[in-house]
Amino acid sequence: MAKFLLSLHVLAAVIAIGPVTVAASMFPRKARAALAEGADGTDLAAVRLLYRITQVYAAIGVAVPVLGIGTAQVMGVMGSPWLITSLVLTVIAALVLLVLVLPRQEAVISALAGEADADSAKALGGLKLLTMSTGIFSLLWVVVTVLMVVRPGSTTRA
Repeated sequence: MAKFLLSLHVLAAVIAIGPVTVAASMFPRKARAALAEGADGTDLAAVRLLYRITQVYAAIGVAVPVLGIGTAQVMGVMGSPWLITSLVLTVIAALVLLVLVLPRQEAVISALAGEADADSAKALGGLKLLTMSTGIFSLLWVVVTVLMVVRPGSTTRA
């Protein structure tokens, strides 16, 4: 059962976390280009698509910690410091995505679509924060991945 759950956990991580990280990371560059050139239909559509991908895969990404907790319980490692650290970092990554990345993406789309009172300079300033937030989100997932592979104190010697 542990191998099955671990396989599902890894698949969910690859299928969900990879796309949300890539889409969130691409968003600022595409939005910056759209702001510089003036948002035509293609630019705005690309930015909206990246936002939608980030939203959808973030929702799917909930399966990663759920399956991870199930796997940890079956393997009897729930109290391991590396796992607790990984869970805390996962929660922080989720908060960064939900509180910083997605709302800023939405604000940039509103500015590009002319739906907000924000001008291009303000939206561009928000892009700098968005770029930093997506970098932090990605870095958190890198640390979690390393912890999952290295598992400090593991008896597997892997």
